[in-house]
Amino acid sequence: MTNKKKSWREKLSDSKDLPRVEKITEKMSQRWGTGTVVIPAPIEVDEIMKKVPNGKLITINIIRQILAKRHGATIGCPITTGIFAMISANAANEDENVGKTEITPYWRTLKKGGELNPKYPGGIDNIKKRLASEGHSIVQKGKKFVVKDFEKSIVDE
Repeated sequence: MTNKKKSWREKLSDSKDLPRVEKITEKMSQRWGTGTVVIPAPIEVDEIMKKVPNGKLITINIIRQILAKRHGATIGCPITTGIFAMISANAANEDENVGKTEITPYWRTLKKGGELNPKYPGGIDNIKKRLASEGHSIVQKGKKFVVKDFEKSIVDE
């Protein structure tokens, strides 16, 4: 019996028992404060990323705020939200590789401070090219690449 590795698309569709809102434990509260944290479903993160139109941008932190508001939680989980954005990006890449043209525009989802995510498919060069084609300027800050004046292009929630 062979264990076939799940495709990114399959991972995106596998919500397990998510979304789930949990109380922030004492250990987590040192980092996140008190209240509740929503652990989103992968497909929810993808759905938010899909809505970002050409020329606009979103950050992982804004996605977390949208999720927290949607689920009545204090915060959106930074770890799973980041992981699910990565799954979404790779699923979009899989779709593109089989000729689909309607894919999640993952390159429009930035890290904190407008930073490009080097772990997205095709790395920094791919992300830079896609963002530049949509009118964004990319600047290097140390080892990081950021969208210049990204705040001006943030999507309206």
